Amino acid sequence: MRLQDKVVVITGSTRGIGRSIALACAGEGASVVVSSRSAEAVQKTVEEMKARGYAAAGITCDATVPGALRELLRFAVGTFGKVDVWINNAGLSSGYRPLDEISPEEISQIVATNVTSLAVGCSIAIPWMRAHGGGIVINMSGRGGKGEASPWTALYAATKAAVTSLTRSLAAENKASKVSIHAVIPGMVATDFYKDIATSQRCSGELDNLPSVLDAFGVPLDTVGQGFVDIAAQEPGKVTGQVYNLLQGKRLVRGILKMTYARMTRKLN
Repeated sequence: MRLQDKVVVITGSTRGIGRSIALACAGEGASVVVSSRSAEAVQKTVEEMKARGYAAAGITCDATVPGALRELLRFAVGTFGKVDVWINNAGLSSGYRPLDEISPEEISQIVATNVTSLAVGCSIAIPWMRAHGGGIVINMSGRGGKGEASPWTALYAATKAAVTSLTRSLAAENKASKVSIHAVIPGMVATDFYKDIATSQRCSGELDNLPSVLDAFGVPLDTVGQGFVDIAAQEPGKVTGQVYNLLQGKRLVRGILKMTYARMTRKLN
């Protein structure tokens, strides 16, 4: 029970990676506040967690709406008395499309969700933690988070590079405090993120390889959840500014070998 007596707040936590993080943290003893734009999804997730004997509460929260994240903090403190870990997980995909096929309105929406709302979350959670003895903020990065080229997901990758940069800068600004600020690159995780996403005919050939890539490099949801538990269980302020990549070690080596074999046997386009 590594998170016993800790309160964890997670944005976008009623499905996929966010839900796996919520379940993993609750399973380690944390009181968890879940949130998403869907009131029905929040209620269902909280009920499922309580049925497992977990301490959970939830609130509808569209992270892009002004004031919504501050209300999320008020709700968490009002419900459980404090916040020890704040996880900025909410995000949107731009699909597999070149930038010129994405409308200006959609560009604004993706940036607002992946960057602006995350920055607002940090601007709210970090001062509260500084004033109340410390805490840990974890930001969700992703493909492109290391600044690498990411064809067909250029917009999404740019937002994740921004997340990584913001995380490191905020960690440096707050290094004298007991607040740790980290980012996580979860790797490819087989969730609905990859189902029914917008795609372009211009990259359809590469998408045919997606099942093979997921098989080789896919990170299980349980592994992602436990990865966040490991970070949430740290001593606040001891380590900060880290960018954790969950695709590493034996899993990475195995994936490289699988992809090498697939290329040799011409199973890839």
